[in-house]
Amino acid sequence: MGLREGRRVDLGLQGKKAIIVGAARGIGLATAEVLAREGCDLAIAARSEDGVKDAVASLKRYGTNVVGQAVNVKKPDDYKTWLAWALNELGGCDVLVPIPSSGGGIGSEKYWTNAFEVDVMGPVRAVEAVLPTMVEQQGGSIVLIATTSAGEAMGGPQAYNAMKASLITWGKQLALAHGKDGIRVNVVSPGPVEFEGGNWDMIKGTMEKFYNAQLRQQPSGRLGTPEEVARAITFLASPAASWCNGSHLVVDGGFTNRTHF
Repeated sequence: MGLREGRRVDLGLQGKKAIIVGAARGIGLATAEVLAREGCDLAIAARSEDGVKDAVASLKRYGTNVVGQAVNVKKPDDYKTWLAWALNELGGCDVLVPIPSSGGGIGSEKYWTNAFEVDVMGPVRAVEAVLPTMVEQQGGSIVLIATTSAGEAMGGPQAYNAMKASLITWGKQLALAHGKDGIRVNVVSPGPVEFEGGNWDMIKGTMEKFYNAQLRQQPSGRLGTPEEVARAITFLASPAASWCNGSHLVVDGGFTNRTHF
């Protein structure tokens, strides 16, 4: 039977437990909002203590259990302690979305070290923390966040692009390895997303010609919003996407030139 006009699609997330790393702003906060709206209990983290407090207070309006603490993912011991705390506070984990981001940068070795610790080891440590729980309960969903710059040569030879590209391969490998455990692993690659205080908002003010060049490349004539990416992440994370495993979803409004066969 087809969907009637105006009928709500049930994503099956009511009562699920989700851990979101990097949830104080942008795509992370928008994802936390959509998950909370769908009935998920949440444990969130970000570097800013004030940012986490504000996010927790805002997310609680949806009526689910929301906890959060500030943590720096580049400090492995602190990060692992936070992940254990989050699992304990929620009493488990059904959904993991690690979204820590180092941002771009071309130059010295420090950019490579930073990107590896944040963009690669941030997700790796989070996945390693939740896998035992997901394997034991024979179910769970992990959504890794890459970037369209991982699939096309954009912005010069940046460590960020290369490190994010590794998540696409790793995500597929995880999906193949843990499908037998009822665990799905998918990857979302957002295109340029603009929000107040975000990277593209700053680029708009400091590199207007570059910003406008990117804008001209967008078929719709605008950049994306965090909410548009968050809805795609939430769908893949949900039981409604039960047959999506090892998928790589590009969410960019047609920005990239790749053709997917």
